Amino acid sequence: MSTTVIEPAQSIRSVAEDDSVYENRTENEHDRVALSANSPDDGGEGSTPAPTPVRNVWAKMDLVVLPVTSMMFFLSSLDRSNIGNARIAGFQAHLGISDEQFSLALTITIIPYTLVNFPTNALQKLLGPRLLLPSMVVLWGAVCAFQGLVRDFTGLITCRFFLGLFEGGLLPGIVLYLSSFYPKRRLQLRIAILFSATSLASAFSGLLAAAIVRMDGAGGKPGWAWLFILEGLFTVLFGFSAFFLLPNAPTSAPFFTEAEKQQIKRELHEDGIVLVNEQDKDYTWTEFGRAFIQPHVILTALSGFFNGATVSGLAYFLPSIVAGLGYSGTTAQLLSVPPFAFTAVLSLVSSFLSDRYAQRGITVISFAALAAIGFSIFLGSSATAARYTSLFLLAAGSYSIAPPLGAWMANNTAPALRRATALALLSTLSNLGSLVSAWLLGALADPPRYTAPAAVLLAFQLAIVLSAGANLAWLAAENGRRARRRAGARAGEGEDGEERDTVGRNDSVWFTYVL
Repeated sequence: MSTTVIEPAQSIRSVAEDDSVYENRTENEHDRVALSANSPDDGGEGSTPAPTPVRNVWAKMDLVVLPVTSMMFFLSSLDRSNIGNARIAGFQAHLGISDEQFSLALTITIIPYTLVNFPTNALQKLLGPRLLLPSMVVLWGAVCAFQGLVRDFTGLITCRFFLGLFEGGLLPGIVLYLSSFYPKRRLQLRIAILFSATSLASAFSGLLAAAIVRMDGAGGKPGWAWLFILEGLFTVLFGFSAFFLLPNAPTSAPFFTEAEKQQIKRELHEDGIVLVNEQDKDYTWTEFGRAFIQPHVILTALSGFFNGATVSGLAYFLPSIVAGLGYSGTTAQLLSVPPFAFTAVLSLVSSFLSDRYAQRGITVISFAALAAIGFSIFLGSSATAARYTSLFLLAAGSYSIAPPLGAWMANNTAPALRRATALALLSTLSNLGSLVSAWLLGALADPPRYTAPAAVLLAFQLAIVLSAGANLAWLAAENGRRARRRAGARAGEGEDGEERDTVGRNDSVWFTYVL
């Protein structure tokens, strides 16, 4: 009797055996799902029919995973960038710090935020996401609340250092977490939902700040202090609840039936994904190092650097930019909301289409071009209405680049450690971009026109177009080369059995890159 083996590359072959078995090969030779045709449940002999898919299993996964991870990222963005809202509410003047000191405080946040990406992803593999991610939330929430108690510059930079230290590994950790929960073609929309939390946090931050600063004088504290304290305390409470809400692995969630768990495991394995709680023999230092020498990883991370500078700059300084248009106080806080709300909607719609058609590179290039148009209008116009309208384009363009970049990196790097390393590298380069914007839009800025920062960020959008275009061209050429080699192998010109065994690695001839 023959055995049908389904490979991740969708090739099918037959092997002579005594029983008929469906087997899914993964990155790990030991991680396989087998269904015997002679099991007591199939009621007969012969080949086993393919298991019937459970309807809406991924929608159910969304309800289990996305609310918790999105809220984590929402609070992360809110707690990191609310210093921009506090600045308008008198925070900087109350502490008596200069623009240079304000930029230095942001820099102190970004340095540990950048350095912890690699170790936290490694810790996530060892400790599990259910323990690590909520612990980070609780710790940075406490630090955020303590910012409301600072009285001088020394206290501020101490808080900002620990805020970056505890919060830094969250983004690569969550993207790594989601990449082990969803097949490749379903990933970008989920990352977009995650990143829409950033846009919503930036929008909600203005609304929330406008309300909280009215507590000015309550308990003898200024309004900006209550902004830090209340937002930080809420984060701490949510972090404790996340210990109980966040599943460690797709198959460990109590809400799934056994049939649903088997379907999830089968589909993930067919996509070459090793689950969090499975043994991964490829988790080695060699795989860690290989991530740094692959062209598509370098080009994607480079795009992340340019995009990180733009996104971080807008998160910290958009309220100040709006104030530079002639608005002040609560009005400036509220007018920073609409551009981010528009961004959230556009990012979700575009990511749905990108997942549907598996097009990451075109999505990145299109949104970089949109952001470039926005910066061009901001630079070229002196009319307040036109410059404010340009914020919709540049915010929507730059923020909508992050989801396809994260999905592109996760889709095209395997096995698990290489993927974790590549995602950490993307986050690290993005954070280094944040260092640039902290000074470019801070101490070195020229408000209210912001001519020099806008010109530099416009150049960054064009650099994203070039790096993403080069990446797209390289991936397409590599897919063509591999397709020719596979065709030759199938035609009997010589098949490398060792390469077929390494199908779970992205440098295998049997691995097809997502464009």
